[in-house]
Amino acid sequence: MIHSGGSPQKFADPARLADVIVERVGKTIVLALPLGLGKANHIANALYAKAVADPLIRLTIFTALTLEPPHAKSELEHRFLDPIAQRVFAGYPPLAYAAAVRKNQVPPNVTVNEFFFEAGQWLNSSYAQQHYISANYTHALRYILDRGVNVVAQLVAYRPGEAAPYSLSCNPDLTIELLALRGEGRADFLFTGQTNSELPFMYRDAAIAEDEFDLLLDDPATDFPLFAPPREPVALGDYATGLHAASLVPDGGTLQIGIGSLGEAVAHALVLRQNGNSEFCQLLSSLGYDPARDATVHNERFDIGLYGCSELFVEGMLDLYRAGILKREVDGILLHAGFFIGSRNFYRSLREMPPEIAKKFCMTGISFVNEIYGDEDKKRRARVKARFLNDAMMATLLGDVVSDGLDDGRVVSGVGGQYNFVAQSFALADARSAIVLRAVRSHNGKDQSNILWRYGHTTIPRHLRDIVITEYGIADLRGKSDSDVIAAMLSIADSRFQDGLLRQAKDAGKIARDFELSKAVRNNTPDMIERALKPAADAGLLPLFPFGTDLTEVEQRLTPALQVLKAASPMQLARLLLSGFSAPADPASLDRLGLAKPASLKDRLYAALVKGALASTASPHP
Repeated sequence: MIHSGGSPQKFADPARLADVIVERVGKTIVLALPLGLGKANHIANALYAKAVADPLIRLTIFTALTLEPPHAKSELEHRFLDPIAQRVFAGYPPLAYAAAVRKNQVPPNVTVNEFFFEAGQWLNSSYAQQHYISANYTHALRYILDRGVNVVAQLVAYRPGEAAPYSLSCNPDLTIELLALRGEGRADFLFTGQTNSELPFMYRDAAIAEDEFDLLLDDPATDFPLFAPPREPVALGDYATGLHAASLVPDGGTLQIGIGSLGEAVAHALVLRQNGNSEFCQLLSSLGYDPARDATVHNERFDIGLYGCSELFVEGMLDLYRAGILKREVDGILLHAGFFIGSRNFYRSLREMPPEIAKKFCMTGISFVNEIYGDEDKKRRARVKARFLNDAMMATLLGDVVSDGLDDGRVVSGVGGQYNFVAQSFALADARSAIVLRAVRSHNGKDQSNILWRYGHTTIPRHLRDIVITEYGIADLRGKSDSDVIAAMLSIADSRFQDGLLRQAKDAGKIARDFELSKAVRNNTPDMIERALKPAADAGLLPLFPFGTDLTEVEQRLTPALQVLKAASPMQLARLLLSGFSAPADPASLDRLGLAKPASLKDRLYAALVKGALASTASPHP
C-alpha cells in the first residue's frame, strides 16, 4: 500500500517532499493535479525538476486548465498587460511544465496530458495539441485511474479547530471521488497537500481530515497569492445576449452560468431584473419583446429565488446571492459546484464569509453536479425548472454547436462539462439548455458570422439542439424540424450574413425555395443593438464592468480602445492613425502606456493609434 493512513509527514522544503515521493512510489510517477486554481505548484515544480535532472524518472502529469498570466502578442499589449500582470499576478509561482510546453521543450521522460485548456492558450503549441485528451469532465476520473495515478498534489486551506481542519476548497471536483475510491481500496496513491493562507476554507463535502494526507507542504515560505484574473468588460452586444438569457430563467428554478463576459452579462441582467425591474422590462421591450403577449418571457422579480447547480462557481453567482436572487435552498444549500476561480475580491469575500453562510455554498464532486446519476430522485426534486447556460464559439444553421475546437483538429479549450449539462436538460422534466454565443466575430478588421451553414467540428451534435441565444434573440430548436431550425437560427444571425446562409440552406434542399425571412429580423445589426441599449449604458444601467474590476480607471478606458486596435484591419489601422494625429490627447492613458512623451517615430505612431482608438470608443461601451 502506498497510503499509510496515519498522520501526514510535514515538510517546509518542496524538494525534500519530492525526494520522499520518489522513495515511496519509485521512479514511475503518475501525478494528478486538479484543474485550475487547485494545483500544488511548488510540489509540481519540485517533481518536474527531479524528472529533468534524472532521465530515469518517468513523470506523467495529468491535469487541466493550467493557469498562466496573459501573454502579450504585440508591443502595445506588452505595455498594457505587463504592469497589470506585475500587479495582479505578482508572487504567483509559474508552473515549470507549462513553460516547457510553451517552448515545445518537454523532456522525453515527461508527459503532460491535459483534458481542458485555458481558451486559446495552447492553440499554436504542437506539444499541447498532440498530448491533449478529449474528455467530458465526468470521464476524466476513469482516465486518471487507467493511467495508474500514484500521486495527487493539491492546494488546500487549513483552519485549526475544525473537526475536519483541511479543505479541498476550490477543487473537490475529482479529488473527493479519488479519496473515496482509495478509502474503498479501489485506488492507491500518495495524497500530497500544500497549504495556502489565501485559499478560502469551504465546508461540507470539501472539508477533510488530516489523516487523508500522506505528505503535507506547510511553510510560510511556500505560501503564495492565488491566481486571480480580473473580471472581464461587458460590451453592449454581450448585454443584449445576457438580457435575452435572463428572460428564460423562471423564479423558483435552478441555474448554471459560465465564466467570462457573457456570464457576467447574464448575471447583471438577472440582478437588474431583481433590483431594477421596470428598467429590465424596458430593455426587453427595446430588444423587441412584448411580455404581455409572450408567456415564455420571464420578467418577474425573484420571490422564491434560484438554486445554483454549476460545475464552476463563477463570481457572478456570489453577486446573485448578494442581490437576493440565489436564495432557494436545497437541504440548506444555495449552490452546489465543483470548482471555482475568480478575482481577488471573490477570494476575499469567500474567506471573510461567516461559516453559517459559507456552508450554504457546497463545493463537491463533479459527478454530483454534472450528472443526475446517484441520488437521482433527490437531484430531480432539487433541479426543478433548470436553466443551464453555456458559451460556444460557433453554431450551424442545423443546430450543431462548436465550443472547444477548430475544424483543422486544433483544440481551443475542451468539452469540460458542457455535454453533461446539455444531457441533463433533456433528462430533467422541465429543464432547458441554452447555448450563448456572439453572432459575429472580428478578425483582421473583417466581421465573420459565428452562425455557419456547416463546420468541420462539433461539440454538441444537432440531435441535442435545444436553445441558442445571440445578441439578436433566442432560437428555440428543441423538437423542431430541420427547416424550422434553420429559420430560427437565421432569425438570430447577423443580417449581413442572412442571405448567404439562406442560399446555402436552399441549395442543400433543407428549406423551401420560396422561404423568406420576415422584416422583423432583417435589422440584426450592431447599430440596432447600439440604438436599443446605449441610452441605458449612458445612464449607468449597463456599465462596462458591472461588478467592479481590479483595473484602474485609466486601464478601463484603455481596454476597449486596445480591443479595437487588436481587431482592426490594416485599412482601419490607417484610419485610426490619421484620426489620432488630430484627436485630443488623454495624457493619463498615454502615460500609462509610456507614450506621453514619445521619443521615437515608432512611439509617435503608437501614440496616434491609441488616441484614435480612444476617440472611437469614447462612449461607455466599445
